[in-house]
Amino acid sequence: MLPKAKLWLALTVAALTMLSTNLQAAWDLNMPQGVTQISRDTYDLHMQILWWCVAIGVVVFSVMIWSIVNHRKSKGAVPATFHESTKVEIVWTIIPFIILILMAVPATRVLTHAYDASESDLDIQITGYQWRWEYRYLRQNADEDEVSFFSNLSTSRDEINNTMPKQENYLLDVDNPLVIPINKKVRFLVTSNDVIHAWWVPDFAVKKDAIPGFINETWTIVEEPGVYRGQCAELCGIDHGFMPIVVHALPQDEYDAWYAGRQEQARAARAQANNVVTRDQAMATGEAIYNRTCVACHQAGGVGLAPAFPALAGSSVVNGDLTANIELVLHGVPGTAMASYARMLSPVELSGIVTYIRNSFGNSTGDLVQPADVNALLEAQ
Repeated sequence: MLPKAKLWLALTVAALTMLSTNLQAAWDLNMPQGVTQISRDTYDLHMQILWWCVAIGVVVFSVMIWSIVNHRKSKGAVPATFHESTKVEIVWTIIPFIILILMAVPATRVLTHAYDASESDLDIQITGYQWRWEYRYLRQNADEDEVSFFSNLSTSRDEINNTMPKQENYLLDVDNPLVIPINKKVRFLVTSNDVIHAWWVPDFAVKKDAIPGFINETWTIVEEPGVYRGQCAELCGIDHGFMPIVVHALPQDEYDAWYAGRQEQARAARAQANNVVTRDQAMATGEAIYNRTCVACHQAGGVGLAPAFPALAGSSVVNGDLTANIELVLHGVPGTAMASYARMLSPVELSGIVTYIRNSFGNSTGDLVQPADVNALLEAQ
């Protein structure tokens, strides 16, 4: 064989090997069995109904094929002359009815279990925003500090824009994952602040719509420590693909330590609301918030994406009245993509982002917003 032919043969074999490996890795057609009892019950029910449908299909098509082959015109088959048969109609009504009853019994058992969110050990409110999730741990008693935080996509814009290599778990990592204890019944109260979202974690067999003005409930008991990932499963706008879900399931002692740390952070954030920040601190905080939260719409350099997302550079709002600018960031603009950040960001972060946009992108108002200024407006609402 000629050297060139050998080279082409080697390249072809290598390409086919790579293709078969990739296809095999992607040949995951079935649903996952998951890490909870309800997910395994759901999987078993799915497989049971699937094989029943396969058996029914085999019987029905076998009879059809046999009838076609053995009653064809070339064999001299003569069409029957009867118009109807009461016995046949009774049989083909009773048999499907019995099959449906047999399917309904295990399905009802699984669904009843899946929808029973009573007697939970921990309640967490999940609120969907464009395009992030808020997790709020409902307090067991009034003396506790409330633990709540937003979970944002942590994949960098450089990866999204293909200016750097994509990391592991591309578009599936967040800055603040949801943390729950294992072997505890956790009830999720799911709602939305703006449009319809859907909170979906396949390994838990949990998928619940987040609808504005409604609270839907679901639950899980995770048996194994680990990191479990999901995504918003409802088309919710331009960044629908950028609001992943990450859940860390921890042993009880590790969860208790994490929760205590979060309570301490809540107390510290409340104390910082009256701190005085320097311009450098405010600008650094604001830049980090802008790159994490605002850059997708208003773009690097504050140039915006007209007409939906106005430019911040040279903006009459950004360069205008300071209080009006803060109010806009706090409460957003109803009917537009400009969300309300009053709950999403702390007073320190809010003061930083307003200071940053009023002194960046060619804007030079010289304003320095203090957390106390933001806090005063929040308390006045």
